[in-house]
Amino acid sequence: MLDLGLEGRTVLVTGATGAIGRAAARAFAEQGARVALAFRYQREAAEALAAELSGPDGGRAFAMPYALDDAASPRWVVAAVEEHWGGLDVLVAAARRRGARRDPHTRFEDVPEERWRPLVADGFVPAVRTVQWAVAGMRKRGWGRIALVAPAQAPDGAADGEFHAVARAGLHGLVRGLAGDVGGDGVLINAVCPGPTSPDRPPTPPDRPSTPPDRPPTPPDRPPATPEDIARALLFLCSAANGTITGEALTLAGCR
Repeated sequence: MLDLGLEGRTVLVTGATGAIGRAAARAFAEQGARVALAFRYQREAAEALAAELSGPDGGRAFAMPYALDDAASPRWVVAAVEEHWGGLDVLVAAARRRGARRDPHTRFEDVPEERWRPLVADGFVPAVRTVQWAVAGMRKRGWGRIALVAPAQAPDGAADGEFHAVARAGLHGLVRGLAGDVGGDGVLINAVCPGPTSPDRPPTPPDRPSTPPDRPPTPPDRPPATPEDIARALLFLCSAANGTITGEALTLAGCR
C-alpha cells in the first residue's frame, strides 16, 4: 500500500463546508492527519464535521471562521492552526468567492475600473493572502504542501468572461511562479481544477436498441468527476508520496 505520510500532519482546509472541502477534510482525516476546518457561514455544519473527524481523543479536528473579503482573516486562521498544533503542513485552499459577471450588454472597453477591479480581485487576492501566510512557516520547517482548488481556464472567447479569465490566470500563475521559489525549501504547490461535467441523458427506451444493428456500440461515457475524486487528487498532491509534482494545474473533467 502506498504510504502517503500524512499521519500526524496538520492540514488547513478553507471552504470546508463546501462539497469539495468536506470530501477533502474527510480524506485527510482518514489518513491520520489533523484537520482544521475554515468556514464562512455554515458554523453548525463545520462544527458537526469537526466532531465527526475529531477521533477518540477529540482533538484531531476543529472549526474556525474564515472570510475571503477580510484581509486579516488568512493571517488569523493560519496563526490559529500553528498555535493549536505547533505548525501547518498542508494548505488546501478550496474556498472561492464568485464575483458578479459584467453586464453582457456593456462592451469591454466601457467597463470602468471601479467595476472590473473587484471582478478580478475577488477571485485571486484571497488565495494569495492565504498562501503567503501559510508558506512562511512551511519554509522554516522545510516541508509543506499547498493545493488550490481553482477554476479551469475559460474557453477562448467566453462571453463577458474576460475579467474572470484574468483571475483564473492569476491563480494558475501563482502556482507556476511560486513553485520555483519555494521548491528548494521542501514546499510543493499545485492546483486542482474541477472541470465541466456532462449533462444527464435520458435513458434509452427498453424497446429500442441503443445503437443501430449495423453500427458498433460506442463505449459508455465516463461519469463526471465527484468531490471524492477531487479529494483523492488533493490527497496525493499534498502527501509525502508526491515528491516531485509542483507548479502544475490538474484538470479533472470526469468526461469529455
